[in-house]
Amino acid sequence: MNYYFLGIGGIGMSALARYFKQRGDTVAGYDRTPSPLTRKLEAEGIAVHYVDDPEQIPLDIDLVVYTPAVPVETAEYQYLSAKGIPIKKRSQVLGELTRGKICIAVAGTHGKTSTSSILAHILSSTPLGCSAFLGGVAKNFNSNMVVDNNSKYVVVEADEYDRSFLQLHPHCAIITAIDADHLDIYGTKHNLVEAFRQFAGQVDPDGVLLLKQGVSLHDDDSQAEQGEHDGGGNAHKHEHVHEHEEGLPEKTISYTAHGVEADYYPWNVRNYNGNLFFDLRTPQGVLYDMELPNTALYNIENAVAAAAVAMTLGVNEYQLRHALKTYAGVQRRFDYRIKTKDLVMIDDYAHHPQEIAACLESIRYLYPGKRVVGIFQPHLYSRTRDFADQFAEVLSTLDELIMLPIYPAREMPLPGVTSSMVLHKIAGYSKYLCTPAQVLELVPALCPDVVVTMGAGDIDRLVPQLEQVLKDSEEEQGGTESPKNSEK
Repeated sequence: MNYYFLGIGGIGMSALARYFKQRGDTVAGYDRTPSPLTRKLEAEGIAVHYVDDPEQIPLDIDLVVYTPAVPVETAEYQYLSAKGIPIKKRSQVLGELTRGKICIAVAGTHGKTSTSSILAHILSSTPLGCSAFLGGVAKNFNSNMVVDNNSKYVVVEADEYDRSFLQLHPHCAIITAIDADHLDIYGTKHNLVEAFRQFAGQVDPDGVLLLKQGVSLHDDDSQAEQGEHDGGGNAHKHEHVHEHEEGLPEKTISYTAHGVEADYYPWNVRNYNGNLFFDLRTPQGVLYDMELPNTALYNIENAVAAAAVAMTLGVNEYQLRHALKTYAGVQRRFDYRIKTKDLVMIDDYAHHPQEIAACLESIRYLYPGKRVVGIFQPHLYSRTRDFADQFAEVLSTLDELIMLPIYPAREMPLPGVTSSMVLHKIAGYSKYLCTPAQVLELVPALCPDVVVTMGAGDIDRLVPQLEQVLKDSEEEQGGTESPKNSEK
């Protein structure tokens, strides 16, 4: 078949494009701007162009795949629609591909990519194997897609944006969090929760639903918010109500990183030189001294979720232990770019206040007392407006904050909504609004111990440049006494 992708450079779109190409189909596509992902697609023999020009569309297209991130006003969309060529959303195509397989869908407003990539790595490390469609480039695979034609399992990152995950009917599902987000689509938190409840109801009746402790499938504001730091019983009582709820799987199990009342949880978490160790408590017993190398504190929770599902599928302790120890992470998810005695640089996709808080909590845990410089690019005008106070609160914990202008993505500007609006809410003077070029000059002058870049826009294009500038700066210092550890 001949496939044409509108918005082929998106992380989920590129995974599908690569899948069809690998299957032997003809694939081409359009995206607004070149990126490392599109360059990789081109290197794999996929034709990509960057001008919205119907004349550049190949002839004889059987199916158009598009992402809602591409406006329907786009000339190419209008042209293809007028010609009557079948057009399907990425989520519809993904739903069709998972039918006939044992689908394991990872949903939630945070943690999807890390949890699904850990799970895909665990299964791929065992005879079970799996195919996978991921929302990030997993370092173990050097890809956002895994194809194993001999496996009946497929791991899918289930995206709540635009209700995409409702195209899936999984055998097993994980729900990691339901925080208010994508309100430009859902309007209210209540509508978002209802969509997650519908998703949970689409799990096979004889399948498994793994629910993070404290995450409610009811819009109950009296409940502790997501149980983010809940160690206690009330959230757990909500969990076991779900086992008997009509429309949900009979087998509903809970997990947490905080507390001791879930079915699966970590215990005795410790840090040795940036590698994390923990004991995994399960209904079957305790697995001692599990290791996760070079990763964030929050990934313990994601690893617990992935391990719980893997164990229900029959993965044994030895296989699980080996897989976690060899997990290499995901690009742009607490992604170490520099890790030396004097300097650490981490790149992270965090773009919601809860995600930023989790990222910075991990940095403070792993590098206590170090001077942390953060560069943040807000994503979407609507999200910046809705969470301005929360962004200001969490970003104020940095020793130095550098903000880039808002990345608009699919939105037009909103009056008065700017990065400066957030900066003005932060007390103190250790804050800057910069262009990417200014960031490259400023960061070395701030003499950081730890640098963290955060955001879901195009800040990733700044990351390799900043990495090189910092490495050059470190070489120039050449071991001479640096003021970086002095008090401000």
